[in-house]
Amino acid sequence: MVHNIKVLVKGGGDLASGVVHRLHRAGMKVMVTELPQPTVIRRAVAFAAAIYEDVVEIEGVAGRRAASMQQALLSLHGDEVPVLPDPEGEMVSQWDADVLVDGIMAKRNTGTKIGDAPIVIGLGPGFVAGVEAHAVIETKRGHYLGRVILEGSAAPDTSIPGEVMGYSVERVLRAPCAGIFRGDRRIGDGVEAGETVGYVDGWPVVATVSGVVRGLLADGLAVREGMKVGDVDPRGVKEHCFTISDKARAIGGGVLEAILYLRRKLSG
Repeated sequence: MVHNIKVLVKGGGDLASGVVHRLHRAGMKVMVTELPQPTVIRRAVAFAAAIYEDVVEIEGVAGRRAASMQQALLSLHGDEVPVLPDPEGEMVSQWDADVLVDGIMAKRNTGTKIGDAPIVIGLGPGFVAGVEAHAVIETKRGHYLGRVILEGSAAPDTSIPGEVMGYSVERVLRAPCAGIFRGDRRIGDGVEAGETVGYVDGWPVVATVSGVVRGLLADGLAVREGMKVGDVDPRGVKEHCFTISDKARAIGGGVLEAILYLRRKLSG
C-alpha cells in the first residue's frame, strides 16, 4: 500500500520540497534531511526553512524541525514532514527507508549509492541510472522535464538559469564579496532595478531587474563572493513566491511515477 512507503529525501530546497509535498499528499511517510545551516534561497516553499523556523507550512503541509529520530517519528505520526539536520547522512541507515531520493541538487553525486535503499532516485545531473541510482529524474526545463530515466543520465548542468520574460542570469542576486549576508527586503516584496535587496558586510546586493523578491538567503549566513543569495521574479506575481513552482511539481510527478513503477517491477 502507498501509505506504508517510507521515503527519505536528502535536501529540502524548493525542488526537493515539491517532491516531498507530492509524495506526502499521495499518502507516503516522508522524512527530510538537511545541513545544519542550509543555504536555501526559496525559503517560503522549502522544507529546509524548518531548520531556522522550527515549523513551516507549504500549501497545507507542515514541516517540523526534529532533533532526533524519536522526534521525527512523532512528527510523522502527526501527519507532518520531519526535517532533521543530518550532515553525515546517518538517518539513511537509521530509518531503513523504502525509498531514498537525493534532492540535494549539487549537480554531482555527493555520496549516494544504489544500495542505500531498495529504491534510490537521483534528481538531475550527477547520477547514472542503473549505476548510482535506480532512476534519475530530468530537472532541466523543456520537453523532458520530469521524465523518469532508467538508463543513463539527466541533461548536463549549464550553470545558466532558465529564462523568465527574457531574463536569465539577470534574475539572480549574488554576493558582491565574501562575508555575512543580511537581507534588507523580504520574500514577496516588490523591487525595482537598481534597488538594494540586502548587504554582505556592508556592501549592497543590488537587483538588476524589476519584479518581486522570489527568494532570499537567511540572515547571518557566511557567503563567498559571487554566491547566489537571492533571485527576483520579473513577472511580479507575489503569489508565485509562496507556492510550489511548475518545475518542482513536474519533478515531483516524475519521482512519484518512478516509485510506483519500480515497486511494481521489483514485486514481479
